[in-house]
Amino acid sequence: MKFQILHENKKRIRIHVIQKSGMTYAQADTLLYYLHSQKNITFSKVYDRTGDAVIQYAGSRSDVISLLRTFHYEDVEVPTGLIESSSRELNNSYQEKLMMRVAFRYLRKCFLPQPLRMAFIGYKAVRYIWEGIKCLGKGKIEVPVLDATAIGVSVLRGDFDTADSIMFMLGIGELLEDWTHKKSVADLAQTMSLNISKVWLLSDGQQVLVPSNEIREGDQVVVHMGNVIPFDGVVISGNATVNQASLTGEPIPVEKMEEASVYAGTVIEEGELTIEVKSVGGNSRYEKIVTMIEESEKLKSGAESKASHLADKLVPYSLGATALTYLLTRNVTKALSILMVDYSCALKLAMPISVLSAIREASMFDVTVKGGKYLEAVADADTIIFDKTGTLTKATPTVVDVISFNGMESDELLRIAACLEEHFPHSIANAVVDSAEKKNLLHDEMHTKVDYIVAHGIASTISGERVVIGSYHFVFEDENCVVPEGKQEILDQLPPEYSHLYLGIKGELAAAICIEDPIREEATAVVNSLRKCGISKVVMMTGDSERTAKAVAAKVGVDEYYSEVLPEDKAKYVTDEIQQGRKVIMIGDGINDSPALSAASVGIAISDGAEIAREIADITIGADDLYNVVTLKVLSNCLMERIRKNYRTIIGFNSMLIVLGVLGIIPPTTSALLHNTSTLYIGVKSMENLLE
Repeated sequence: MKFQILHENKKRIRIHVIQKSGMTYAQADTLLYYLHSQKNITFSKVYDRTGDAVIQYAGSRSDVISLLRTFHYEDVEVPTGLIESSSRELNNSYQEKLMMRVAFRYLRKCFLPQPLRMAFIGYKAVRYIWEGIKCLGKGKIEVPVLDATAIGVSVLRGDFDTADSIMFMLGIGELLEDWTHKKSVADLAQTMSLNISKVWLLSDGQQVLVPSNEIREGDQVVVHMGNVIPFDGVVISGNATVNQASLTGEPIPVEKMEEASVYAGTVIEEGELTIEVKSVGGNSRYEKIVTMIEESEKLKSGAESKASHLADKLVPYSLGATALTYLLTRNVTKALSILMVDYSCALKLAMPISVLSAIREASMFDVTVKGGKYLEAVADADTIIFDKTGTLTKATPTVVDVISFNGMESDELLRIAACLEEHFPHSIANAVVDSAEKKNLLHDEMHTKVDYIVAHGIASTISGERVVIGSYHFVFEDENCVVPEGKQEILDQLPPEYSHLYLGIKGELAAAICIEDPIREEATAVVNSLRKCGISKVVMMTGDSERTAKAVAAKVGVDEYYSEVLPEDKAKYVTDEIQQGRKVIMIGDGINDSPALSAASVGIAISDGAEIAREIADITIGADDLYNVVTLKVLSNCLMERIRKNYRTIIGFNSMLIVLGVLGIIPPTTSALLHNTSTLYIGVKSMENLLE
């Protein structure tokens, strides 16, 4: 790519892309995706109108220049649906609408003759008056009635400038509200859209892991328990319960069997399905999510709903105060001062903008929030429950040793373990698979159907022999595997500082895999910071042994810990805490965390965790830094403080305008101007970042 450096300072560079034609929306999104995918790029923004890009980076300048020089649009594999669901074109269209509306108003005032301008204002007023009449016809006295009254009275008194100002500000408010709503729906749908890189293709009776972009209509793919269904299709074999909450909003799983239709983005909770692919496009899921969000209240926080309802409830009081003022003073001007000032515009505009701005800001910290009500839930939370593995411990544990108990080579045992574990991704499973890949151990499918027993392990058959891998409890107590003769001492002396995964073949212990699962360096500081942010109770729950759990709990400094817990135990604990009146955050990354994530006041999943956890969770945070949880809590607290401040400002300022108008200090025109200007000011201020 050819480019020109326009400006640069320390770790920041602005470039202009040199190309024959202007930069298209798709090209801008492709370049932005490419920049975001580079590890040494910390922030980037692409301006399609000017063909410029701003890049902040870590590392050397020469590396960034090299990345830009080697970039070609056609070489970048953009995830399916990313460009189609981009809000770039939407933003540009609304920016143009906003500028045109402002320009048209002032051109009209400057160049349109007074009689024509009055006729145009009267024509515009008809729409608002008609909306007010329709509202009254339904037996409601709400915001449209107040707007219609203010505009109608102004027109009847010949005060066309005031009527024009009111309609202009109402129009700007409607435009901003529509823009923020559509953008938030688009952004939320995009974050909920799929980003599945590989799938299991059924080929000649064997399951082969292939890139998802190689799948075509008519192909057969196998989806295991806990994984996301990657394409729309029809079940040709298998039986499973499927969670369709991401599309329908209903959390109760639906049973799917042969000939049933399944949809991309839904998650298999139990069972396994072989699906014939009917659609490989990303747009179908995106469109379904948009429809679901539009038809639900998922985006709205309690504060937004409260603001909307309060605005409507205040209308009768405003009208009543107007009438009372006229009866007492017989002064139309003073009565109109109340009519020209209402609380509804600012309340209805500022609250949604505040929430949506916070959701956007959260995304800058690698935090994906699926709706405003979840930020409110985080702000209200007083209890937080951590899963241990992959959450309080590092997201990328590593295999440090494979100890053979049956005489087989360690690498061969690791190969078998990886062959089983790759079907059910989790931080421990990923460690096994990654270790095999680093040793270049090919683990093509050698087994029959793989069964996953939640919170225990995996079972399958190789060459007619049963193979199991999982926890001590699963391998030795559930599966009754025995330790080979003379090997008990080796088992007893396994290094205590590591987590252990056991592999059993034909009823006998074959290997113990030692996995280093160190506590995150920031874990203790995160727990302490959360307490300072209002969390009064920090709990750790894990399926690990009492010894391991106790050691981790002591280092991290949690208030309570529970070891060797099952998924239903976690969910029951969460439910019990909520019934006692506590607001609970649950953080986890595995299939076994899903019931608790669903039961919590707000569920938070780690981005590198199991797919079902990410789908069920209300919020997803990046796996690299647990401080994102603290950032999320601080952001949520700041959001609620901004909302409270907006309430105080709106009610205080508008009440002052009403008092000044009733006292005759300011005329209705000035009241309307100050009211509408303050509404826009509060709306713009609500767009600012909460965290400095």
